[in-house]
Parts: sequence; structure tokens; C-alpha cells
Amino acid sequence: MEANDVVTLKTVQKAADTLSGHVIMTPVQTDETLDQLSGRRLFLKCENFQKSGSFKFRGAYNAVSRLVSSNGSTAHRLELVAGSTGNFACGLAMAAQLHGVTAHMVMPDNSPECKKQMALSHGASLTLCEPAAQDIARTVNQVRDATGAVFISGAERPDVISGHGTMGLELLRQVPAMDAVVMPVGTGGMLTGVSVAIKSICPEIRVYGAEPEVSNCAAMSLKRGERYAFPRFPQSVADGLNGNIGKVPWTYIQRNVDDIFTVSEDEIKNAMRLMWERMQLVIEPSGAVGVAAVLSDSFKARAGGCKNVAVILSGRNVDIDKLSEIL
Repeated sequence: MEANDVVTLKTVQKAADTLSGHVIMTPVQTDETLDQLSGRRLFLKCENFQKSGSFKFRGAYNAVSRLVSSNGSTAHRLELVAGSTGNFACGLAMAAQLHGVTAHMVMPDNSPECKKQMALSHGASLTLCEPAAQDIARTVNQVRDATGAVFISGAERPDVISGHGTMGLELLRQVPAMDAVVMPVGTGGMLTGVSVAIKSICPEIRVYGAEPEVSNCAAMSLKRGERYAFPRFPQSVADGLNGNIGKVPWTYIQRNVDDIFTVSEDEIKNAMRLMWERMQLVIEPSGAVGVAAVLSDSFKARAGGCKNVAVILSGRNVDIDKLSEIL
């Protein structure tokens, strides 16, 4: 990476300044039943309340804002393109609309309908493709060549990752006695940004990722000591995590992340049901993966010394008419 293509505490703090007044400082909630089930005190960071329905708006807004600023008087002619399983498309479409620029989204044809419709509702054009990684990349290149749009990567772009890292700064203020933080990991942008923010300020706080067993490229990468990628994304019920760990995130994850926990499809569904029924929190399956991890036997065995644990609920965008099928 070039010197200016890095994620640091300074870039995260600068992103926080950019995002001030434009994103929601999402609340932290607690629940005694969850504390009892987990055997520790849990603090749930509700990014399901964030604009566009997920944390992805943070990074998208920061990236678009920086691009618009750097393009000056020609910013109104900007066009953007991104590939996404859903939530980054929603966040980027909304951020682009707020800045008055055009967005083109490439999404797998099996993405949840609510995510497709949200991207469209914010004025983005939508191109569907097969869910394989190479099909998404090829389609993005085709749209970019046809439109001249600037490619915005949800996994590799440092200003996107820095925007996501602002959650870490908020958590340090909201949960001052935090021993650990747990969050879902798909392409790794959130885990990278939050880990940089937290480890730079409080290196003793443990940073954990959580992912589905069937889509466990981050855990496999950590175990092997080198980045692993599936040629075709495995399909977990946690659709927002059906992506490979990015090359840029991997360089940070391997040195900042203490462990990655994997959970079964049933554990994800049970955690999602628990959040809906017990706390009346609308979250999508991907948003439940961190909760599933802290309730698991493996977390109890490997993170025993962590008494105060923050968990990021990453998003809420789920097709309501498929809820019974999911659960």
C-alpha cells in the first residue's frame, strides 16, 4: 500500500469529524437475560439504528465526502460504482444521493429484496449478476467501463474503513470499562477500522471477529497465517457476510485481532430470534452473528477473562416476508 493508503487512528479521527452531524451515534443497550446466558455483562452497539439500516453508511459517507471535496467544482459530474451483497450498496446509494452524485450498484441476484429496493429508493441504478466473486468483479468492471464511474470498494478503500472505525471511538466513550468487543466479519472493513481505533488507544482491549461456520474465510486466514478466499461465496443465512476477507483488511486483522469465532446457522437464527423476542430489536441475520458468538461455548472457553463485552449489531435489513423461513 502507498503511504496515503493506510488506516490509522488519525484517519479514523478525521472520519469522525467528517461524519459528525451526518451519522447517528448509535445507542448501547443492555439486557439482564443476555448477561445471564453469556455469563458476562454485554453492551449491544445498535448499528441497526444507523442510517440506511447498517454501519455501512459510515464508511460510504466518509468516502463520498472526501471524493466530492477533492473534485471541487466538477463534483456534480461524479459517478460511482460498487459491488455489494446489499448493505454497502444501500449505504453508498444514500451517501451519493445526499452529495448529489450518481451511484451504480452491482448486487448478486440472490441479495435480499429489501436491500435492492433500498438502493433503488436512494436513486442508484442497479445491475444484478451471479453471486460468484468473479461475476461481481466482472460486472463492476463492465459498468465502470460503460459509465466512467469511480470504483468504491467496500473492503479495500481506506476512507471507507476509517469511517467504519468511528464505531470504535464511540464505544470507548460509551463503554469505558470494556474488556473486549465482538463484531461480525465479512469482507473485514468494520473489523479493521474498529480494531485500529481501539488497539491504538487501549491495546489491552481484546478485539474479536465472528462469522458463520459455512463462510469462515477470516477464521481460516487467521489459522493459516495467510489470506484465504473462497472462489465462490458460500451461502450463509447471514447474507451480509457472504464475502471474502479483503486484501487490505487482512493486513490489519492479522496483527490487531485477537481471535475469530465461528457459529452455526442454527446459532445465528437462535440469536436473531432472541434479539427480536427479548429486546424487540429488529436485526438481520448478519447482525446476530456477534450475539451468537458471545453465547457460544467456544467463546466462554476462550474469552473467560472478559467480563464487560461490547457486541456490534451491524444491521437490520431483512426481508420481512422471509422472516419465518429464516427463523
